[in-house]
Amino acid sequence: VLRNAFKAFDHDGAGWIEHADVSSILEILGQKLEPPAVKALIKEVDKGTSGKLDFSQFCKLAARFIEVEEDVGALQNELKEAFRVYDKEGKGYLTVATLRGILHELDDKLSNQDLDMIIEEIDADGSGTVDFDGEAKIAIL
Repeated sequence: VLRNAFKAFDHDGAGWIEHADVSSILEILGQKLEPPAVKALIKEVDKGTSGKLDFSQFCKLAARFIEVEEDVGALQNELKEAFRVYDKEGKGYLTVATLRGILHELDDKLSNQDLDMIIEEIDADGSGTVDFDGEAKIAIL
């Protein structure tokens, strides 16, 4: 998720983003901060005066907003059960359209672009389906 958010603002693929983009990226990740708070965060990870962050610096900044699940096994079981709820026919997979609907239900503030980025990451092979034991588990965790 962080890689996709970073890439979306690294328009020319140079490996860095402008400080001005950090606020927008954090907002996509669900963190709306006032400009002085964003500036303080940037200052913590970027000691230079380039006005840019590389991916490593961005990850250090964004890491404080990502919750870490201590019991990965319990989280996997919860996710698998949630997956089964939506896999009503027991086929072992969900269509990306169904997944898009689920993600939108979970966070109605996600834009179509945000949803496209998430789906692209989860359905890396472009099959149009996601099975829990494959990419979905990896991407969600």
